[in-house]
Formats: sequence, C-alpha cells, structure tokens
Amino acid sequence: MLFSRLFTVTCASVLTAMLAFTAEPGRAGDGMDGTDHSQHVMPAAGDDPHAAHRHMMANNDIRRSVVSYTIPTVELTRDDGRRVTLQHELDDGRPVVLNFIYTTCTTICPLTSQVFGVIQSRLGANAAKVHLVSISIDPEQDTPARLREYASRFHAGAAWQHYTGTVTASATAQQAFGVYRGDKMSHLPVTLVRTAPGASWVRLDGFATAADVLAELGTHAGAMQASGQAH
Repeated sequence: MLFSRLFTVTCASVLTAMLAFTAEPGRAGDGMDGTDHSQHVMPAAGDDPHAAHRHMMANNDIRRSVVSYTIPTVELTRDDGRRVTLQHELDDGRPVVLNFIYTTCTTICPLTSQVFGVIQSRLGANAAKVHLVSISIDPEQDTPARLREYASRFHAGAAWQHYTGTVTASATAQQAFGVYRGDKMSHLPVTLVRTAPGASWVRLDGFATAADVLAELGTHAGAMQASGQAH
C-alpha cells in the first residue's frame, strides 16, 4: 500500500525511536506505566490514515468494560510453528492478557507490545504464571518466523506467545473478541484480561498501560510480584 512521502518518513521516524527505546530491557518500563503518551504523537499528514490513532494516543482515553466471550474452536499457528487451538491456549489455567497486532504496524502495535514487555518485566521470575497472547490480524504476511523476529524486538519470554493462521482463523478470533474491523489499518488498541478460565474478561479500549493491566490482574499479580522480589 502506498502512502505519501511525508507519512512514510513520519512513521519510519516513530518506529525507529520506539524500537531504540525498547532495545534495552532495563528501559522497558520508562514512561509506559504512567498515563501520558503525548510524547509519541507526531504531526499528521493531511491524508494520514493513522490520524485517529494519533488522536487516541494524545488523549489516552481508556474505556473499561466487563464482557463474556465465547472462545471459538479455531486453529492457529504459534510462533514456534506448532498448530494449536485458541481455546486450548487460553484455557491452560493461567491468567491471560490478550491483544491483537501485526508486525508491520508502526503506530498502535509497537506501543501495546512495549506495554506487554513491561508487564513481563514487572512479573519477573513469576512471568510464566501469566499467559501473554498476541494474535496477528495480518496472517498472510505474519509467518511464524516473522512473528518470532517481531517478538524478539520486545524481548518476549516463553510465556508471551504470538499466533498467526489462516485469514479466516484470524478473522474468527477477532470477531469473537469484538475487535474485527475488516482492514488492518483500521484496527484499534484493545487489551483483554481474564484472571482465570471461566471468568469474565475485562476489556480495556485505548492505550492501557502496564499499571492498568496489572491492576486488573489484581491481588493475583500483586502476590506474584512480591514473590518475585523476595527471590
């Protein structure tokens, strides 16, 4: 897809800055557990297709709702190449934090993935007790190998897994969680949190921070963080 030269330069600059920011694991939390994302906002070109995204980043409005979802029995491919069912991956007994990304995204996805990296870091030695799940909304491009490369940019550990699959499988997963918008360029930042299999999901629409997500995980996450610090 072709964009204007100004938009291309702007997005490249944003992505370069964000990836440089996440290159050091020790800096993963800087600025991403507060509420001010305005420093990430760049001037929009006149026909900038990401103008709505930038507006959300500037306002940082987060809408919280509690929702019950039926997880479809759809088959996905994990970043290690293994074929799995979404239901099995989400119902393994652990709390789940779920988002939807694609690897060539230059606005929403680097920010939400950075937040996942902060959550992982905050959990420390107990990170394996919370399942972080990122599902691609561009499965035709996002092969397992490409997902692994993307995951490495954010220092994803073993408990943070990325998934792809067929176009139909990805769309089914998106529709099940109410995030399907037809065009990947129209996707919006949504983070979904569930503390246990069978529990309701907390849906955070907007740029949720690591602090927001850890608060939803509640005493469960707090106990794990305290345990990790004790070690």
